[in-house]
Amino acid sequence: MYLKDFEIRWSDVDANRHLANSAYLNFMSHTRMAFLIELGFTHQTMAEQNIGPVIFYEHIYYFKEVFPGKPIKVSMEVVGMSEDGKFFEFHHNFYDYKGRNFASCEMMGAWVDLKTRALTGLHNNFLNVFNKVDKPDNFRVLTKEDTRKFAKIPKNLV
Repeated sequence: MYLKDFEIRWSDVDANRHLANSAYLNFMSHTRMAFLIELGFTHQTMAEQNIGPVIFYEHIYYFKEVFPGKPIKVSMEVVGMSEDGKFFEFHHNFYDYKGRNFASCEMMGAWVDLKTRALTGLHNNFLNVFNKVDKPDNFRVLTKEDTRKFAKIPKNLV
């Protein structure tokens, strides 16, 4: 599991004086990018491969309010990936300064070829790096069908 430390800034707080939902998204994005950069997925290496990450969804579950003044930690685990690396699923947990879990998130995404704008698998060098990452017991191999589980087509469009 990858962990990143954060300080809650004034700009992270909403009108209710607790951590704003937009701040959760920013902390998760920062955690993911820090993780990817440590794996060698820098802006430069992704530009060389003409790829970028896209998010299909982020489902956040809030358990407890959190306020400024104490540090927090955000975790990230790779809980799913397709065999070619095209699709990925990450889970995040948020912990307060006492280690209490106050929120979690399930997110799924894919890699897009920045020239063709189509989804693409990872090149072997990136795929090999991802395959070496520690995986939790609930890790699963993703298929295209896993990315469509929340799709709903209105009956008047069928």
